[in-house]
Amino acid sequence: MLINPPGVDTFKPRTLRPTRPTFYVREVPVYGDALLAPMDGYSDLPYRLICYELGSAMSYTEFTNADGILQKRWSDSIAQKLKFDAAEKPMTIQIYGHDVERLVEAAQRVEQLNPDIIDLNMGCYVKDIAERGAGSGMLRFPERIAQYFARVTRVLRVPATGKIRLGWDDTLYNYLTVAKILEDNGASLIAVHARTKAQAYHGHANWDAIAEIKQTVKIPVIGNGDVKTVADIARMKEYTGCDAVMIGRGAIGNPWIFSGRDRDQVALAERVALLRRHLALNLEFYGQRGGLILFRKHAARYIAGLYGAAHLRVPLLTAESVQEFDDLLGQYQTDAHEFVQREHTALGLAV
Repeated sequence: MLINPPGVDTFKPRTLRPTRPTFYVREVPVYGDALLAPMDGYSDLPYRLICYELGSAMSYTEFTNADGILQKRWSDSIAQKLKFDAAEKPMTIQIYGHDVERLVEAAQRVEQLNPDIIDLNMGCYVKDIAERGAGSGMLRFPERIAQYFARVTRVLRVPATGKIRLGWDDTLYNYLTVAKILEDNGASLIAVHARTKAQAYHGHANWDAIAEIKQTVKIPVIGNGDVKTVADIARMKEYTGCDAVMIGRGAIGNPWIFSGRDRDQVALAERVALLRRHLALNLEFYGQRGGLILFRKHAARYIAGLYGAAHLRVPLLTAESVQEFDDLLGQYQTDAHEFVQREHTALGLAV
């Protein structure tokens, strides 16, 4: 574990974007080969900004219900999900639903927000969504996928893309059929979570399937599944030939993966500085009370694996005020530094 003295806690983004596009989504350039996955409850504006500053190559909103988008007046939750920063480039709005007509209308409405790309979620495994025919439930109805993309690519100015799983379960692996449908009906990119709906997040991601899709279509393919370290990014690209790698759970509490560093390469002071910056963004976006409550789940992931984290976790998760939260962090950083000083002194090492 790397430790810095208390007070050395300036957040310094390390953006490692290439100077030339890595690939294009139709005419939209993408600079980089690793990006944050759309995740409900996690890939909101504050966390996307953190990941983008550290090098995430594209931004996706949390998936948003087409029915909510088509309401005359958006709810606060819908409006928050659709907000993005002008710096996020390229910016992708992801929608979901089961009715082709309403999905096309929803895509047209969110296009007015001026995103760079509009994506259809065909990967969510949650029962209430998938069993209604939305999310991964769309994979059981390839004709609906064909109808949506044939229509939406004619009416949108921006590229339309799709994120899929490998199929419904091990009796319906139709990822190659769906991939060809997407390409043949005008989709500009396919992102692939290499598990079925039935697997959810269990078992191993099937990277062979990503490679098959990449060999089958000519449009860009983004691989997703079981990427937890910087080395995994390179391994997936080499193994599958995919154009870029999408990171979901492996990026929660670990945004440094987008800057080419693993968690154990990040000093405590930098972790604390970024944690505080993330909290500040949350407070600005959601308000004092909501911002703190919604940040707690991130805080637990930031400190996971650190010295003394087990004792800090519950106090952080139950902190009632921003001041209490900040005091806990400050005391923890001091205690951790003193612990390392004692350990190094005992071993005759420099801190």
